[in-house]
Amino acid sequence: MDKPLVDQPVDQPADSSSDPSVGRSVDPPVGPSVDRVEFETMLLSRHSHLHAPRTRVGAGGLDRSAYVLLTRIRMHGPMSIGQLTDAFGLDASTLNRQTAAMLRAGVVERIPDPEGGIARKFRITAEGERRLEADRSFNVDGLERIMEHWSPEDVAVFAGFLERFNRDIERLEGRPWPRP
Repeated sequence: MDKPLVDQPVDQPADSSSDPSVGRSVDPPVGPSVDRVEFETMLLSRHSHLHAPRTRVGAGGLDRSAYVLLTRIRMHGPMSIGQLTDAFGLDASTLNRQTAAMLRAGVVERIPDPEGGIARKFRITAEGERRLEADRSFNVDGLERIMEHWSPEDVAVFAGFLERFNRDIERLEGRPWPRP
C-alpha cells in the first residue's frame, strides 16, 4: 500500500470568499505541495476530454467558448459585449468573433437593452438553453463516471476546495463569477 501523501485527513475547506485571511498562513505556500498542485492541474487539463463539451462539437455539442459564455449569460441574464469584456477580461474583438459564431449557431440572439441602455445585449435562445443543458448533462455524466467510487463526502470536500480555488483566482483577477 502506498504511503499517504498527508498525515491528516482533508476537512471541509474554509470559505475564503467571506474572509480573505481564512486558510492562509503568514508565508505563501511553497514547496512540494504547490508543485503537486501545478502538476495535477496540468494533468487535469490533459484529461478534460473525459468530460468536456468540446469532444461533442461535431455531434452538435458546443465549443468551449460557447459553453462558458452561455453559462455566464444564463447566470447573469442578457449581457452586452462591454459587459462580457469586463466579465472575462477578453478583448472585444475576441468576444465579437465568439458571439458572431454563437449568433450563427442560433444559441444567442441580440436584443435591445431591457433597461433602456444603448448597447444591444446577447440573450440565450431556447436552442442555446437546450444545447447548454445537453452539454452540461454530458459533463455531469462524465464527472460521475470519474468519481463513481468516491463517497458523497469526498465529492463534497473536493467541490468545496475547487470552489475555493476558483474564488481565489477570481479574487486575484477582480472578476467574480456568479454561482447558482
